[in-house]
Amino acid sequence: MIESLYGAQSLLLLILGVAALAMEVFAFVESLRYPASAYATAEKLTKKWWVGITGVAMLIGFAGMNQLFGVGLIPVVAAGVFLADVRPAIRRYTPTRGKGGATGRGPYGSW
Repeated sequence: MIESLYGAQSLLLLILGVAALAMEVFAFVESLRYPASAYATAEKLTKKWWVGITGVAMLIGFAGMNQLFGVGLIPVVAAGVFLADVRPAIRRYTPTRGKGGATGRGPYGSW
């Protein structure tokens, strides 16, 4: 009984660790995707800083994937700050690519 409970807890921590790593990788890729001028216009840290922060967070998250609580929580917080605060701010100052979509623009200009 105890071994099966331990196995379930280990599996749950592994699933949470993989989810946290996926969030950190997504934050890193998103930090690379936006131009440096958007960071300055949004009055956030520079692109180099956020690429570095999210990159280190991704590496720490990979190294401590099965230790989500403790040191493994720091990269999750860093990626969360980028995704919740920085990314929405820099998206406002980034021109949209492509036509149409949910941007309020039709194929021949704005509605």
